[in-house]
Amino acid sequence: MQKSYSLQELANQIGATVRGNADVVIANIAPLDKAQSNQLTFISNAKFRPLLKDSEAGILVVTEADVEFCAPESNLLIVKDPYVAYAMLAQYMDSTPKAAQGVAPSAVISDSASLGKNVSIGANAVIEEGVVLGDNVIIGANCFIGKNSKIGAGTQLWANVTVYHDVEIGSNCLIQSGAVIGSDGFGYANDRGRWIKIPQVGQVIIGNNVEIGACTCIDRGALDATVIEDNVIIDNLCQIAHNVHIGTGTAVAGGVIMAGSLTVGRYCLIGGASVINGHMEICDKVTVTGMGMVMRPITEPGVYSSGIPLQTNKEWRKTAALTLGIDGINKRLKALEKKIG
Repeated sequence: MQKSYSLQELANQIGATVRGNADVVIANIAPLDKAQSNQLTFISNAKFRPLLKDSEAGILVVTEADVEFCAPESNLLIVKDPYVAYAMLAQYMDSTPKAAQGVAPSAVISDSASLGKNVSIGANAVIEEGVVLGDNVIIGANCFIGKNSKIGAGTQLWANVTVYHDVEIGSNCLIQSGAVIGSDGFGYANDRGRWIKIPQVGQVIIGNNVEIGACTCIDRGALDATVIEDNVIIDNLCQIAHNVHIGTGTAVAGGVIMAGSLTVGRYCLIGGASVINGHMEICDKVTVTGMGMVMRPITEPGVYSSGIPLQTNKEWRKTAALTLGIDGINKRLKALEKKIG
């Protein structure tokens, strides 16, 4: 049976001001242009205000400045930031099933593993020797937790996550399917063309309230640990190499590659498909836009971009020709300056 939520109940959850029928109920959340009478919606940008008056939504989440654009009969939750309110309400109304409930008979759990209260472990999961799982940890089906790894209270791993040995994961983290935490970093020495593998003996240490996307790989350190600090969010299909250190509150979009021994500061935003060189540092509060190629350290906060935005192929060919000819143009210009001077 689908649960319903009243205007007053939702207002209490987010500290909103109510206008309208406090007893009206909705079942879920929908986009502003599609919401029906049994749904809640919100406005994320002032440019959508013309849609408010004709909205059929049972509840609208708006700012005080948006109220005049709403129909008099609309039921409103008035907040400072509707998008933040939407996120909080979405969490409150979330009906996503858990990755596991209870301990499946087919789970393989070492006798030396320590399980907290109310731990759930899915079918065919493997929990090796010395593993410590905190209270309310959820381990999805087919997960592997390697020797002596520790997972903090309230953390959930979806199916098919692999956690190697000696990894530490904090509390209230969420790791999506297919992620691999603690695999070997890309460490080799070259002896006259022959690659000699360097054992990767460091850890991966992940803080609290971290989210890691599907099929993302975080390599263990070569000697010291790879570190992901608290409240970091990493999207799907990212590669975080050995000994990378990512600071608190940083967000990493999908497909990003970070080379080894990179330090990323706090509260940075890394756009999708960016590639960042290793053995250098990016300071706090840096934004790198999508497909950025970061080859040098960044020492000042700000927004950084690289690459050429999309053009028609004809225009792109002209741009490429000009770019390739810059060196020759520069030489001719210097020769002309020398001749004139």
